[in-house]
Amino acid sequence: MYAGKQITLSSINDYITNTKQKEDVDTIQADGYFELHFQSDYTQPVFLTIQNVVAKLYVQPDFVYGITIPELEKDFDYNNDAELPINIGIVGSDTTELNILTYDFQKQFNNLFDPKDSKFLNRPMMFKRADTLKKICDKRYQKINNPYFLNYVEYSIASINASVSRGENYLINGYIINKPLQYNHYEYMQFFNACFKGYLNAFASSQKGQTLYNIINVKADYELLSDYVKGDKFLKSDSLRELVILKNLWDFYFSTDFAPGAVAVITSQLHQKTKLKQHKKIASNMLAYFNKMQTGSLAPGFSARTKDGTIGEFSSLKGRWVYLNFFSTDNTESLREMPKIDALRKKFGDKVVFVSVCLDDSLKTYNNYLKTNPKFTWTIWYNYDKSISKTAKDNYFVTGTEAYFFINNFGYLAQSPALAPSKGIEYKLNSIFKPARKNTKTGIR
Repeated sequence: MYAGKQITLSSINDYITNTKQKEDVDTIQADGYFELHFQSDYTQPVFLTIQNVVAKLYVQPDFVYGITIPELEKDFDYNNDAELPINIGIVGSDTTELNILTYDFQKQFNNLFDPKDSKFLNRPMMFKRADTLKKICDKRYQKINNPYFLNYVEYSIASINASVSRGENYLINGYIINKPLQYNHYEYMQFFNACFKGYLNAFASSQKGQTLYNIINVKADYELLSDYVKGDKFLKSDSLRELVILKNLWDFYFSTDFAPGAVAVITSQLHQKTKLKQHKKIASNMLAYFNKMQTGSLAPGFSARTKDGTIGEFSSLKGRWVYLNFFSTDNTESLREMPKIDALRKKFGDKVVFVSVCLDDSLKTYNNYLKTNPKFTWTIWYNYDKSISKTAKDNYFVTGTEAYFFINNFGYLAQSPALAPSKGIEYKLNSIFKPARKNTKTGIR
């Protein structure tokens, strides 16, 4: 019944902004077959969408999944805007497969929390049933050693407790303090977001003197904000405090109590100062949204100095797919990506234009880099020229000295920020420029 319809695979870029990233698309064949490709270094959920039918699939690295999608009633209204969530079938799975385990957990949850005889569950009853669910799961899954699933259970139950406000001490001491931050775990981050929503406002209301409003709207100072919330009993850890600030800054941006421009300034400061890659990624996604640089937006044009000293115009690449990266000779991580960009150029150079923009302060170091790397023959421009009033770095709101963008042939951002070569952009390029081939061996590494 889905034949001829498009199926889209999307992932979530980060779990603070919850920005969905389209990874691959296929048209379902007459026999119901389709194939989608996605590269991931860790276990995570992805979302399969056919019009407004949505299914969640947990994927592990280096696996091929065979799935079946249940048919719907023939008279179902596909044009209704409401999402219709469905459970998919996993071909060749057993009871220990991650998706099957999550379905089993949902059954245990429904047995306890689905209203029976319209009975209302008050807070004490919810607490009791959450504790009962934990006991059931501890016994039921005692032989399961899948780390993702065990955390799935723990933080799904934690979210139940958070939804009925079981108490700050109970929630944060029990599920956050002295435990690792799980940036890539969907259920952990769902709980984290629920637990710390409005947290800085609540903390500020108990303080005398300096106000949160003044720190953000008037002074727009990240260091001052971080020092201010250090006084909270739960935010002594630098990494936890920084993540809580990111979460609350994201919420502040949409609040009428705070100036969006000031929130963006503080986020940019955090992006520059943080030492954690995960926080830099979240801040990048936030800034992309704040500056209208999210996927689907029109890619900004720019001018830059070329290798021969003339001015190159990005607009000259109109009608071409473009992989754009910013680098610096002072940034060793960005330099490690350059040979990988060269390899991608050799593979996709007839389909994609590769453009690198050097963010060095010195024109001399840029020229020296070109001389010492004569095999790098793609377009490598220098960001600054005295004749350019607004640089590429300005137009793309790049903070720091490394960034990646993927632009389609219509001039819109296909990925923003895009994956670096070492993080899997090749899989994205393969999905666009190479035809899918059937692979029916499921569950293989």
